[in-house]
Amino acid sequence: MQMVTVSTAFNPADAQLVWSCLDAAGFHAVVKNELSALSMDGYGLAVGGILVQVPDEEAADAKEFLASSTPPAE
Repeated sequence: MQMVTVSTAFNPADAQLVWSCLDAAGFHAVVKNELSALSMDGYGLAVGGILVQVPDEEAADAKEFLASSTPPAE
């Protein structure tokens, strides 16, 4: 099963927020590089961020879901 990145974040909170939205919607999302980013300052940026990924067969739907989601009003 090939995983596809649908979102990139530079802090764990943002990555976990995206993951939880995808998970609640029934996608099989995973967060990659989170522990590495937490263990060393600047490492998340060096590796291209913290990646939120889904299986390739869910990627198009997940991207559409994220694009259609609106952030809460402040």
